[in-house]
Amino acid sequence: MAYDAIVIGLGGMGSAAAYRLAQRGKRVLGLEKFTPAHANGSSHGGSRITRQAYFEDPAYVPLLLRAHEMWDQIERDSGQRIFHRVGGVLVGTPDSRTISGSRESAEQYGLKHEMLDARQIRERFPTMRPAPDEVGLYEDGAGLVVPEASVRAHLDLATRAGAELHFEEPVIHWEGGRVTTARATYEAEHVVVCPGPWAPELLRDLRIPFGIERQVQFFFTPEENLRDHPVYIWERDGTFYGFPELDGAVKVAIFGNGDICTPETIDRTVHDDEIRAIEDFMRTVMPGIAGTFQRAATCTFTNTADGHFVIAKHPGHDNVTVACGFSGHGFKFVPVVGEILADLTIDGATRHPIALFDPARLRGGA
Repeated sequence: MAYDAIVIGLGGMGSAAAYRLAQRGKRVLGLEKFTPAHANGSSHGGSRITRQAYFEDPAYVPLLLRAHEMWDQIERDSGQRIFHRVGGVLVGTPDSRTISGSRESAEQYGLKHEMLDARQIRERFPTMRPAPDEVGLYEDGAGLVVPEASVRAHLDLATRAGAELHFEEPVIHWEGGRVTTARATYEAEHVVVCPGPWAPELLRDLRIPFGIERQVQFFFTPEENLRDHPVYIWERDGTFYGFPELDGAVKVAIFGNGDICTPETIDRTVHDDEIRAIEDFMRTVMPGIAGTFQRAATCTFTNTADGHFVIAKHPGHDNVTVACGFSGHGFKFVPVVGEILADLTIDGATRHPIALFDPARLRGGA
């Protein structure tokens, strides 16, 4: 059977692409190396921050506005709770990238937000201990999304729309519209590649030096009820971020600075010195959540040199679309990326602003 589209990888982005393509009446085959909503890549860990005052670049804001609309629609259609609007606070010095960039995005797009000084942060959020020269940007519409619930919802909706989804069927090779797996060879008019940390392997011909980075997520049993706490990002000697209590645990992590690895060589063991380091940091900035260590888990970031995504038609194959290199901040975009990939596959273009994600900027870089 020939398909209209084959989607390689059914994590966050691939599951959304499979759904949007099937929703538009296309005959879709989805191929996934592991079981649904697995924990071997980047689409797991129980929570991901979503926000709109985006310090990474104001160009992301229109996509985030659309994504927030789409999260609501996905919840209604799937019946699953995915988006928890708990608010979000960003902390740093006024000239830090986290504060200055977020404020620029908020002001450019008229996003509702509040600026808080150190005293106001302490009064509003007693768990936090900012330094006198630190300030906060509070965004009421921020919150968290549950990655596993998102993947399951998109897969379920894709199946309802007629998509054929194969799990535990790794892709060995693809070329143009022909895709070979460990079981069979399939053909389609279009292919969508959403490889996550397998991008260096499956998209080698893009000649982009992706960096696969090990990240650790830590979970603590809090000393007090933190279910209503906002999500937070704190820039101080690096970037620390975390979440309210969810399923009996608060999750915290330090962004970046992980070991470079591959999906096969990643160290899945979380070591005692890593736990001690996060505990020491928490006691300094947020002693109110420094409860009892519960567990930890690893995941991967697939980084580009500039930290921006790759979403585009493949430069060497007119019928192939790629989405990768989400650099540790991509999950909040899942529904709109699915829409973009369907646009590019069916129409060859999209109304969404994606010029920032052109892979030509990265080829041959270091």
